[in-house]
Amino acid sequence: MKISKKEQRDRILFLRKNMYNKDIEEKSIEVKNKLFALEEFDSAQSIMLYVAFRNEVRTETMIKDCLDMGKKVIVPVTDIDNRELYLSELKDYDLELTQGSYGILEPESNYIRIVDLSEVDLVVLPGLAFDKRGNRLGYGGGYYDKLLAKNSNLTKIAICFDFQIIANVVFDNHDIKMDKIISEEQVIVCSS
Repeated sequence: MKISKKEQRDRILFLRKNMYNKDIEEKSIEVKNKLFALEEFDSAQSIMLYVAFRNEVRTETMIKDCLDMGKKVIVPVTDIDNRELYLSELKDYDLELTQGSYGILEPESNYIRIVDLSEVDLVVLPGLAFDKRGNRLGYGGGYYDKLLAKNSNLTKIAICFDFQIIANVVFDNHDIKMDKIISEEQVIVCSS
């Protein structure tokens, strides 16, 4: 019996929802250490990072450390009306963010600094499930796929918890593949 995207989403959301905060924090630190050790990260001057929501891999420390390192940090802002993401430079995590679309922290309107995708060296993104071929199961809105389709040459690194890496993600032809996937346990160089 073939499994659907919805069934895969529901299964992973259930597992992630039942994680303990302590586990999320500890595993997020391991993910951060693996990400920061990559050559792609080291050489990137501008990095797009998501602001973690619910039980995603935590990114607050990553964002603050990137800012301390002098890297340009870019975060996605959701445009619900057009069902797409636009990008804004973030300069102060504690000062500039407020609850935005879907309850996710986004820059307040007076801190929006629009950035073109072409200015981004590295994209670090979330998802619900991934497989070793780089397939990504998102939340179903298609926001990241729509954004990333505008520049196929970008280096795309997904970060997740190890249980989110599964044998086969259900995917569509328009879904954008990842170049690498990082969990607390492993760094996967995706094969096509």
